[in-house]
Amino acid sequence: MPIRWYGNGDTTDPRYRHFSRIVNFTLHAGVFAAVNSALWFIQTIRQPWSHLDRFSELWLVALLTHLAVVLRRRPIENADSGES
Repeated sequence: MPIRWYGNGDTTDPRYRHFSRIVNFTLHAGVFAAVNSALWFIQTIRQPWSHLDRFSELWLVALLTHLAVVLRRRPIENADSGES
């Protein structure tokens, strides 16, 4: 099921900001996967690029750091708010 936000976006709403961070992370992960798979494919059909592994590792570290930031800035759900 696709991720959806129902209603108008309010940039002061913490849940909306968290949703925005999740969408940005998924875009980052998608670009990472597409670019890295394309570069590794091109490397296999042409001559090797000696720094491709380092490039991929550094970008993966950046992606995991992005994930850590998204998880750390997650809004705390209030148990007695009564929302479902």
